[in-house]
Amino acid sequence: MKSYILRYTKQTPFRNDEMSLREVKKCNVPDDGWERWSLPIGNGYMGINIFGRTDVERLLITENSLSNPCDYCDDYPGGAAGLSNFCNFYLSFAHKRVKDYSRSLDINNALCKTEYTHKGIRYTREHFASYPDNCFVTKITADKKEALSFSVKAVVTLNRPYLFKEGDNMGKSAEIFTEDNTIVIRGKMDYYNILFEGRMNIIAEDGTVTAKNGALEVKNCTSALLLFTCGTNYKSESKVFLEKDPKKKLDGFESPHKRVCEALKNAKILSYEELYSRHLADYSALFSRTDISLGETDEVPDMTTDRSLKKYRRDKASRYLEELIFQYGRYLLICSSRPGGRPANLQGIWNRYDSSPWSSGYWHNINVQMNYWPAFNTNLHECFIPYIDYFNSYKALAKEHADEYIRSYFPEKYSEDNGIAIATGGWLYDMERLPDPQTGHSGAGTGAFTVKLFDDYYEFTRDKKFLKDTGFDALYEMSVLLSKILEEQKDGTLLSKYSASPEQCHNDKYYHTKGCAFDQQMIAQCWKDTLKAAEVLGIENEFTSYIRENIGRLSPVETGLSGQIKEFREEKYYGDIGEKKHRHISHLVGLYPGDIITSENEDWIKAAEVTLNKRGDRSTGWSTAHKLNLWARTKNGERAYDLVKMAVSKCMATNLWDLHPPFQIDGNFGFTAGVAEMLLQSHEGYIEVLPAVPDAWRSGSFSGLSARGGFSVSAVWSNKKLEKITVISVAGERLRLKINGEIHETETEKGGIYEFFA
Repeated sequence: MKSYILRYTKQTPFRNDEMSLREVKKCNVPDDGWERWSLPIGNGYMGINIFGRTDVERLLITENSLSNPCDYCDDYPGGAAGLSNFCNFYLSFAHKRVKDYSRSLDINNALCKTEYTHKGIRYTREHFASYPDNCFVTKITADKKEALSFSVKAVVTLNRPYLFKEGDNMGKSAEIFTEDNTIVIRGKMDYYNILFEGRMNIIAEDGTVTAKNGALEVKNCTSALLLFTCGTNYKSESKVFLEKDPKKKLDGFESPHKRVCEALKNAKILSYEELYSRHLADYSALFSRTDISLGETDEVPDMTTDRSLKKYRRDKASRYLEELIFQYGRYLLICSSRPGGRPANLQGIWNRYDSSPWSSGYWHNINVQMNYWPAFNTNLHECFIPYIDYFNSYKALAKEHADEYIRSYFPEKYSEDNGIAIATGGWLYDMERLPDPQTGHSGAGTGAFTVKLFDDYYEFTRDKKFLKDTGFDALYEMSVLLSKILEEQKDGTLLSKYSASPEQCHNDKYYHTKGCAFDQQMIAQCWKDTLKAAEVLGIENEFTSYIRENIGRLSPVETGLSGQIKEFREEKYYGDIGEKKHRHISHLVGLYPGDIITSENEDWIKAAEVTLNKRGDRSTGWSTAHKLNLWARTKNGERAYDLVKMAVSKCMATNLWDLHPPFQIDGNFGFTAGVAEMLLQSHEGYIEVLPAVPDAWRSGSFSGLSARGGFSVSAVWSNKKLEKITVISVAGERLRLKINGEIHETETEKGGIYEFFA
């Protein structure tokens, strides 16, 4: 595998550092230091932004459960109270004039580094976030004995007792003190009674560490090891979602004090080399599974990332930069979603604000789904487990919401079992109800869109225990709800009675209708996946018989007079209804991530291409990523590559975070999934290698991409012709592989390796 490194010779600019989200939006100051220049690391439990400054370094900590509710502020759509950053550490070195400065993020090793020379002495800082030890580790060294001195101060952004209106209980308080060479942060957020604690310990070689005014001073050492652990009293359990009183949601959950102290104690026993070795072994086991090479590149190996981006924007494409951003998406997913932690939110696991964009929530009308697309096809299946745990925690509330929805809008269909309902907004403490169908911007299809993730997880892993314990239940219960919202039409078609294509407006108002493409495609997809799962588990009952008999009445795809796939059944020509260039392409979810629109129906594929061309390429970051995946599914490599180039040149910040704007991590994840989809597809009942490879990638290779059926696939090609394919069978299922237009079938054994030569 190549070395993939983000490199810079500039310090993070001091821009917007202390501004609130409201002030940043109002002032529009360019080159935001956090959003566009800081470097992110994380271990699934916490995220850290490294600023790489030499005078006063800033280390910004985020923990995803430290949150207020989101419905208090209208700075951004949906409100923006939400996630609060945990704390900042400021390391004062007083190194103002330095030489030979560099900072980097090595994503092969998940190691961030800052280096420079000050008064003839070379200083180095190394940072990583260890998952096995749940610890953020920093090592600072000087190349001259006893030449290192600095101080460390912790700062917690505190809220007044109310943020937006008196009595809203949005306060945040904390005490910061020192004990035994350790800075202790201990506090509470009022709304949910969240208790939080963090501890940073410093171990100095040769020098001294002393406490002064709640800070620590390190003097005359050769190296220093900083260890930080943190946590809250949050637990992902049904009780948290079912309890109506916000102040009682965490009742009975113990303070994080014992867990935080234990983690720090265990980390202190280990040397830096041991901590790093454990971190690297754990991280590499995930990251090194997948590799790609997209051909020769004229990229200078040590070219800084900001220069590389500028060069790319001048229409000088770089294979290295495309590969780097592909692997960067995998890196960010490993950092922000690991078992035992929380799911990746809209900003992953990183946040500068106490009032975060869109509350850093879980948005189920495409953003959550896009977050996890690369978990499946780029071989990071374990990273989806936090969302499985999250679902199992909110599932009981989702059943309550389904009962409420059917009782309110379909009372004649109310019964003992009304399934589950998943609306657009979700947080760690609550879930949004399905909105009034005459006012909301997304229909009930958001739930079906969500449980498609569970079908994908099973398809790629073939984990039957998951399917039996969670996956089938999610699909089945969602199918139950969807069966109750349908209304039979005169022609026998079953349409969603209340329907909306996510966030699509007509005449400046959300447009409401019957049976829009988004809902119809997702209902058809959910029923299809439910029947497939039922067959695997040998389940047959009255309801599975019902959906089998009626799935053909859903009419999920209709084409219009422009040759387009219609977003709304009543439209004739493209753009009759809604915004012609809208960022959502919800009427193509049956193409991707679904498998309703496939090459089995060439007319639908052609209609999808018409729709994509009329929608246009230019859009927000995540929308560009979705279009990349959609073009890949049409198997049009050149148009897919147009979106690759647009994503890199128009949507990436200097630190390669994807911009909506502001920063939204789903665009990074969607880009990674889209590149993988260009190289390998498996949704049509067989594996196809290079289904959408462009001329720019005429020669190359990949290894370890995942395919449905539990297969890991590698390939080598030259001049757009396959030379060799290697398949590893994880589940021992029948392999159906398309080579040179023909499908070859092979019986496999678990762990078996199979080679094919074109």
